[in-house]
Amino acid sequence: MPYRIAVCDDSDVDAAYVRSLVGHWAESRSADVETETFPSAERLLSRYEERRDYDILLLDIEMGKTGGAGGPGAMDGIKLAKAVRREENGGRTQIVFITGYSDYIAEGYDVEALHYLMKPVDARKLFAVLDRAAQRLRQGERCLNLQYAEGVVRIPLGTIRYLDVRQNYVTIHAERAYTVKRSLSEFEDELGPEFFRAGRGLIVSLRRIRRVTRTAVELTDGEALRLPRGAYEPLNRAIIERT
Repeated sequence: MPYRIAVCDDSDVDAAYVRSLVGHWAESRSADVETETFPSAERLLSRYEERRDYDILLLDIEMGKTGGAGGPGAMDGIKLAKAVRREENGGRTQIVFITGYSDYIAEGYDVEALHYLMKPVDARKLFAVLDRAAQRLRQGERCLNLQYAEGVVRIPLGTIRYLDVRQNYVTIHAERAYTVKRSLSEFEDELGPEFFRAGRGLIVSLRRIRRVTRTAVELTDGEALRLPRGAYEPLNRAIIERT
């Protein structure tokens, strides 16, 4: 599939370097990639609001703080990512932050950032992150098909937060809730490795998890789900191994 990638950095040198690495990645993967660079978060956001067609965003965090093109007080990468998440539908866009500091990592949970890369960007690490982004995009294109009396409903996997069970009915929590009379086990193979089965009554999207405790899992939208006994350690392993 073709990918549209935006590189946003108020340093022309850094932006050109990252763009060149993206080109090398595309060539090595025989991928069809269209890449654009932007000198400020405001410029990229304006372009995004016209056409919400970017698949991957590579965002410098410190824009406007180093005397670059944005200038003091300009929008930084975190604020840009939050604006994109408010505009889009379903959290499909893969966001990667590029930074010279590690202080911002916690803020990435709020926008479901795929990864952080430290400057200077290492080609091998960027290639690995782009591979993961491409995999997630392919996963997001897949749909869960639900059969109702009035017809079939197709739910993109990337929009699903979790599934839970009430008696003999499963509810799929996506952009809206869908309830069908099926067993939870029937959905496991259809959903794939980015979903985790927690006990008898819950399947949760690993990419939608913000925080895990021994008794609960907190999703990126703030919703908290009760975690069954014994699920804490397997869930943490799944997050490490599959995301």
